[in-house]
Amino acid sequence: MYRNHKVSVVVPAYNEETQIARVIETMPAFVDMIVIINDCSRDRTSEVVRAHPGHAAGKVTLLEHEINQGVGGAIATGYKWSRDNGYDISVVMAGDGQMDPLDLPAILDPVVDGEADYTKGNRLVTGEAFRKIPKVRFFGNSALSLLTKIASGYWHVADSQTGYTAINQAALRAIDWDNMYKRYGQPNDLLVKLNVANMRVVDVPIEPVYNVGEKSGIKIRKVVFTIGSLLVRLFFWRLKEKYIIRNFHPLVFFYAFGFMGLAISALLFVRLIALWITQGSVPEITLFGCMFSFSLSFNSLFFAMWFDYDENKHLNPPLKHRDVRQRSLKAD
Repeated sequence: MYRNHKVSVVVPAYNEETQIARVIETMPAFVDMIVIINDCSRDRTSEVVRAHPGHAAGKVTLLEHEINQGVGGAIATGYKWSRDNGYDISVVMAGDGQMDPLDLPAILDPVVDGEADYTKGNRLVTGEAFRKIPKVRFFGNSALSLLTKIASGYWHVADSQTGYTAINQAALRAIDWDNMYKRYGQPNDLLVKLNVANMRVVDVPIEPVYNVGEKSGIKIRKVVFTIGSLLVRLFFWRLKEKYIIRNFHPLVFFYAFGFMGLAISALLFVRLIALWITQGSVPEITLFGCMFSFSLSFNSLFFAMWFDYDENKHLNPPLKHRDVRQRSLKAD
């Protein structure tokens, strides 16, 4: 147990036969159960887990998917198992060894102390982030983090794609895991749904870990566009659920005026360019109309985001200062 809280660690695994034993062996002693979800691996991942002494000792639970469900589906399976078996806190750590066990107490502390319902690691705030993280991933992650702020309503959250997280029992029960996005957009989908459920989320600085033998299956360009389109859908879903259905808020009018103004601006801009090309001049009414509608839309969107920020700031409290990497990894 960790500070009198029963902790499970969910480990999604796909073709991790070379890494999974290391993940088990480096797990802190206070972890009560390691829940490994074999997501229909094509290698010997299951055999390695079953042969490990931790499995025989009852420290490791192996769950098998008959059909590959993606990393999000594997996490959802582990979460449901943890929820149904009464664990106070459930942590997610990757099966490839990219998450430093020394950061686990820092991830757990805000949840244990009642500051947050969900914590997530943030690799982008450390001084080593730009040097350690591959550049394409760093910039892709930064772009998705910005979009996730807008879509989720957690304006202080960054490094949206990190999978190093901890969630308490209340949040586990608040989310419908069967309808969770099952691929690499799962962390983004979860943040949006946690916001609608009014759960508190806190970012925790962690160290980036690369070049430990991991093999990434992520295609950055494809993932950025796929998750980007997912975030657009989630943004409008959150507005509908949180500010129309569950509790009406006038910010929806500002967003509506903003998007309407952008659409009108785009049409007037196209007309402006067409007239300039065909006639060599632009009517002043078209120019002023384009500038006015763009100005109106910009201000409307600005105020909508400000209202959204103010409405959700209590759900994204600042992390209290801690010496985050110095806690003992021994069991309480």
